[in-house]
Amino acid sequence: MDSPFLESGAGDASRPKERPPTTPPEGHRCPPSDSATTSPFPPAECWTAPRTSTWRKPSSPTFWEDWHHQALARLPHRIHPTAQIHPTAIIGDDVIIGPRVRVWEFSTVRAGSVLCADVSIGFNCEVTRSFLGERAILGHRIGINRTLVGADAHLSANLTVAAISMWSPHMRNPEREIILRTPDGLYRCGTPQFGALIGDRVQTGNNISLGPGLALGCDTRITSGVTLAARTLPHHSIITAPHTSDAQVRQRPAHREKTPAPDSDSC
Repeated sequence: MDSPFLESGAGDASRPKERPPTTPPEGHRCPPSDSATTSPFPPAECWTAPRTSTWRKPSSPTFWEDWHHQALARLPHRIHPTAQIHPTAIIGDDVIIGPRVRVWEFSTVRAGSVLCADVSIGFNCEVTRSFLGERAILGHRIGINRTLVGADAHLSANLTVAAISMWSPHMRNPEREIILRTPDGLYRCGTPQFGALIGDRVQTGNNISLGPGLALGCDTRITSGVTLAARTLPHHSIITAPHTSDAQVRQRPAHREKTPAPDSDSC
């Protein structure tokens, strides 16, 4: 299935592991190893995801860890020298952080994550095994798990992307495969842990719950209070929660003081 939900080539994090690929991922533009060592800083193209017209599955199954290990081997710096990371932030051992990335107070970026150039992670966020495209912004108190976020996406405060189906018999060791519902039928992700595919320039409100098994088209807008999972949405969609459109406002009646009853002896 060709799914045009990401314009930036983020790769496919949902493929089962079979064997490591023998060639670099298609579209990789890193220079040869001898030229990479001539400069203390990696060239800009090493930190920028190649632009493609559509997001596609690889022709052969490839596990996310294989691509991640190849990227670690090619980059001179796992954390770019221009990145700004607050002292209270926690960064995993194999996290890749690009130029001018900012990670603010008490945020955690766990193992297997990739932050492309100019990404901003707000206060008290948690990013687990996820890919964030160029200039993506995460507001405060956001948790995303096994998710691909496109370029220039802006996710507001108190947003959660779940990666495990609550229908799994044992959520500690999930077995239920994540499935996306598409116009052409069901798409099997091939993994029991996959959060969401969030397209380029997606914007969200606050207090939102997404995933597992969700794909959002580019330029989609989601208002506050929305819950979405296990489906695909086309480009330029607008999603609103029922309470946002059905809200009713009425005015309270003015307070009236009770008039005391007249005295029976008075005229």
